[in-house]
Amino acid sequence: MRFYPVSLDALLVELANLDETLVLFDSLQHEPIVGVSEIIPAARTLLVHFCPLSLSREALAARIASRQLHGQTRAAGKLVEIAVHYNGEDLEEVARALDISVEEVIRRHTGSDYNVAFCGFAPGFAYLSGGAEFVVPRRSTPRTRIPAGAVALAGGFSGVYPQASPGGWQIIGITEQKMWDLQREQPALLQPGYRVRFHDAGPRPAARVSVAVATPQATAPTVGQALEIVSPGLQTLLQDLGRPGLAGQGVSASGAMDRGALRAANQAVGNAAASACLEILMGGLKLICHGQAVVAVTGATAALQVRTADGQLLQPQLYMPFALHDGDQLSIDAPTAGLRNYLAIRGGFDHPPVLGSLSTDTLAQVGPAPLAAGTRLGFRQRSGGAAVSLSEQAPFAMPRADQVITLDVLMGPRSDWFTPHAQTLLAEQLWQVTPQSNRIGIRLAGAQPLARAIDGELPSEGTSVGAIQVPPSGQPVLFLADHPLTGGYPVIGVVAPYHLDLAGQIPVNARIRFNPLGAFEPVCPALSDEIQQR
Repeated sequence: MRFYPVSLDALLVELANLDETLVLFDSLQHEPIVGVSEIIPAARTLLVHFCPLSLSREALAARIASRQLHGQTRAAGKLVEIAVHYNGEDLEEVARALDISVEEVIRRHTGSDYNVAFCGFAPGFAYLSGGAEFVVPRRSTPRTRIPAGAVALAGGFSGVYPQASPGGWQIIGITEQKMWDLQREQPALLQPGYRVRFHDAGPRPAARVSVAVATPQATAPTVGQALEIVSPGLQTLLQDLGRPGLAGQGVSASGAMDRGALRAANQAVGNAAASACLEILMGGLKLICHGQAVVAVTGATAALQVRTADGQLLQPQLYMPFALHDGDQLSIDAPTAGLRNYLAIRGGFDHPPVLGSLSTDTLAQVGPAPLAAGTRLGFRQRSGGAAVSLSEQAPFAMPRADQVITLDVLMGPRSDWFTPHAQTLLAEQLWQVTPQSNRIGIRLAGAQPLARAIDGELPSEGTSVGAIQVPPSGQPVLFLADHPLTGGYPVIGVVAPYHLDLAGQIPVNARIRFNPLGAFEPVCPALSDEIQQR
């Protein structure tokens, strides 16, 4: 095993092959290590999230290194059978690449069981190993849209697309089976450890096969007390602290981009700190209150205005609770610093959660839909409970577009995939935030791209919020709340957790300076006596 740092609260464990990776994953699942919060398996790695207050990175590495890998086998998991119409547009090309007939591709693909190695890319997308053991390269130019239910091959894996999305895998067929359905108790049909057997369903019917992808049920229009959206601005979403712990279904945590601002908004109105808020991007939100409410707005530096039902104009302060009466209209101007505001309402919003959270994951398309004009968000009345807070304040000065913002970075886990000059350049060069940035990540542009020392394709591995991933262009992407669960480009460094809220507020055209907290070094497992002392 080899161990690499991933921020202050995660460790990447690299193994020799997929079999060892899955054996170690099973071991850590069956005999958990205290302090480990989540494990994301991938092709040859495990991304292990842990609490630094419970154990050090070196102690965690030592405990993982002590696990027995050899001579261990995975117990056979649940078998899921999937019927496939083998009429994919890449089927003949795959047959030529493998130097076998189309009939032989189908025979071998259906001839033995596949194992669900890990999940990622999208909710419900499972990487299937074994089976026919085909090794097929990805398409040189990814498609902009692959249909839901497409059965495809890439590298040594097979998989089924749970929803329509871009992708570079080779399509050999399509299934009508739902891989992801929020109406099921377990939305993902496939979980790590399951087995899959494909069956030939014969020619595709003349009528087009429609593969439905379940979406959250629409809720009935809210009557009574509610906030009515007049204008949502550029983007207004419901967000809380996300849905951690669902990596097994291919779902990342998501959640608020500025968690401190969300907590402060809730505390200002006397809610539990993790309650859902409205996350407002670049202002422009206008709403009308139906009923009586106490609200607070935090985050980006922006002017607030309340036009009361009798025509008065009020200007509430950020980070302070204020009352809205029936018919009052609240508007939030475009911020002069920062990007996102958070609006909390005392008692919380009355909206059904999705997988235990009200967060909207814009990449995975999980959670409530973005708010639109005419939406009425019900809220709960609360007469008792915690008092409002008058002492909340921003923990940092909101960044402006004309500033240079410094973010602390821990080098790794794949710093050594880049030249020494590129590692130095990451810190010495300023990186401009481009307009293509969003909740998935900040896309950066620098005068000199980051050159790699190791060519070739990195097998998919788990990614974390704050990861600075570098695609072939050499221009980095700083992953934020809605980042993909796994990725195939090397990560040169990871922004420290205490600077993630700041990163979520950096506006377009601002420049970022990365400040490495030290040189890249693999993690050395602690000696046994060091572990005992901890």
